[in-house]
Amino acid sequence: MAVLYPVIMSVAAAQRGLKGPAKVRHLSTRARQALAASAAKSGAALPHLPKDDRGAPLPVNGVYWSISHKPDYVAGVVSLHPVGIDLEEIRTFSEGVRRKIADEAEWALSSEVPERRFFRFWTAKEAVLKAAGTGLSALSSCRVQSVPDGRHLILSYQGAPVTVAHFFFDHHVAAVVANAHRVDWSLVGEEDPAAA
Repeated sequence: MAVLYPVIMSVAAAQRGLKGPAKVRHLSTRARQALAASAAKSGAALPHLPKDDRGAPLPVNGVYWSISHKPDYVAGVVSLHPVGIDLEEIRTFSEGVRRKIADEAEWALSSEVPERRFFRFWTAKEAVLKAAGTGLSALSSCRVQSVPDGRHLILSYQGAPVTVAHFFFDHHVAAVVANAHRVDWSLVGEEDPAAA
């Protein structure tokens, strides 16, 4: 079984207060560090990170890549197959957003605490849509089919099954399109940026 090496890195406390373009630059740089760590663990080379005209990552020499960033953490992953990664802080959410993310049949598949369930579903769908290169415009084509355990979801995207693996840490959840891969998550603190 092939292994995925998603890497999550914390953002230094001193950098969390950045605003505007400086914040975007820092988070992008940090996410690329996470991506480089994932590539090193995978033995993959990513000499550059091209994107299409919509901003979706393009593979490099057969290596697919995906990043995600939030104020406190960033994530990156590489794979030899289309891949997507997403992370979110687990927090309260509105009923309107809940209705947009999934329908009642999907919500009924899990009896988890509402916030945890919501962000599992949200990050899983975001990861699948990133792997497909479509973005949120295809959200209605991505549905949760089953919840086999507390760390995996099975989704359907355009009729095909997709397995997503989750990782929980510090009131956050990360999701990666795993399919037949074993997932070996790494969490790197701000004081150790190269230890992934």
